[in-house]
Amino acid sequence: MIGPDGKQIGIVPREEAFDIANEHDLDVVEVAPDAKPPVCRIMDYGKFRYELQKKEKDSRRKGHSVQIKKMRVSPKIDEHDFQTKLRAMRSFIESGDKVKVTLMFKGRMITRKDLGEEVMNRFVEELTDIAKLEGPIQMEGHRNMVMTLQKK
Repeated sequence: MIGPDGKQIGIVPREEAFDIANEHDLDVVEVAPDAKPPVCRIMDYGKFRYELQKKEKDSRRKGHSVQIKKMRVSPKIDEHDFQTKLRAMRSFIESGDKVKVTLMFKGRMITRKDLGEEVMNRFVEELTDIAKLEGPIQMEGHRNMVMTLQKK
């Protein structure tokens, strides 16, 4: 038996434990039922449950789920557009999200996959300080080249 102040009382009969709990206007809670003899504690059970729920709520609030942000680019991306997309990707990765980059080939551009790979590799090189490639750069379908970047 553990008393209301947290000190160990010792082995106590059941009726005496209930009497002690009634004196302090508290509950008898079985803490370790598998122990020999079972361990009970005198506490305010309602307050205990409230604090547990409060801790769970705080842990859920502090948790951050990782989102996948999507960026679409072209093999013929201009330098200014490249820098703009790069800044956006950097901010997404720094905030803890993953970035899925989809390079779309239009028309006859599909014959120049090497240009697409150059653009993708350039993004990877520019972001190597904060991000790493999650898997290889690969073709998705017939006209899309895809890669995913995540925080190091």
